[in-house]
Amino acid sequence: MPFYHDLKDYDSDPIYPNKADWIARRLLTLRYDLAQSITKARRPNSLIIGSWNIRAFDGGMPRLDESFHYIAEIVSTFDICAIQELRDDLGPLKRLMRLLGPNWDYFVTDVGTHEGANYERIGFVYNKDKVFFRNVIGEIVIRSDALSDGGQIARTPFFAAFQSGWFRFTLCASHIIYGDDLDMRAQEITAITKALTKRARKEDQVFVFLGDMNIENRDDEVWKALVDSDMKVPHFEATNMKGDKFYDQIAYTEKGASTRKTRLLRHDVFDWRNAVFGPAQDRDPAAPDDPEFVTRITDAENRAHYAPINAAMRSAYGKTPYADFASQYATNFMTFEMSDHLPIWVELEVDYSDDYLARFLSDT
Repeated sequence: MPFYHDLKDYDSDPIYPNKADWIARRLLTLRYDLAQSITKARRPNSLIIGSWNIRAFDGGMPRLDESFHYIAEIVSTFDICAIQELRDDLGPLKRLMRLLGPNWDYFVTDVGTHEGANYERIGFVYNKDKVFFRNVIGEIVIRSDALSDGGQIARTPFFAAFQSGWFRFTLCASHIIYGDDLDMRAQEITAITKALTKRARKEDQVFVFLGDMNIENRDDEVWKALVDSDMKVPHFEATNMKGDKFYDQIAYTEKGASTRKTRLLRHDVFDWRNAVFGPAQDRDPAAPDDPEFVTRITDAENRAHYAPINAAMRSAYGKTPYADFASQYATNFMTFEMSDHLPIWVELEVDYSDDYLARFLSDT
């Protein structure tokens, strides 16, 4: 679990009354939701891989202290997480790592400064108690005829090799190009999946392709490019705030040289809005009643709480406060504190010892 010792210093914040109390209540609720959605049902010796586009982390006015705690709580639920939209300043990522603790490590790409790269980095954050790095890292470079414009993928896909238990795998994270040209998005996905499946036929490991693939819906050519590849594609629900875009995906190889067939146990999208910032979403009517330590905040309460804090923060950093905070809350304030994407995750089986031992049994 992440560290919480910073909370003891927060009540001296002159613009944020009862800061530690508010954050602690929100963390208790977030931890409960994460347990109900992810950790409570996880299988022993499994691997949970996450992917999250954390909006402009951090490219503008610094996030509130509490946002780092909430992001750390979510990331800590995964064993390894690919993060998109990291920016030039690595200070926010390093703060996240301090909250996660010394058993976590990370590495990132350089900032992309070429056309279409949007000055972004891609990073992997992983729990060393669950995953170890196999000392292979790189980027996918494609042939000049792979894309119709003869160029490279706008935001270069980043890959690294890891192992968890018996499971050897390489993660390849990407942030597919955005814009009106859906065909170019599809071409990038096709080029990446072809590169990964080609390697999978030669190497005894599983390749996992994950990230923000900018898939608008399940009827367009971008989605078709992913599902028509030779990779297994679980179906995730929408990951944008309006709940109508399927931007974020995780796919993996099942065929190839690997003798350890990928076994998907569970997969899902985690919606943090019922615990922090909101607006709260409809909950499963079959879900158990909340325990006493869980508190849900209404949209009106969230807006009333954050309006003066945000105004003071913007003024402190030389920015004009929002003229209408209520209308900017969900589209700007909240998404720059957390994200305009929801994180996704898969749980995979990694203990293949029974299968291995069975190979030595004699037929009777």
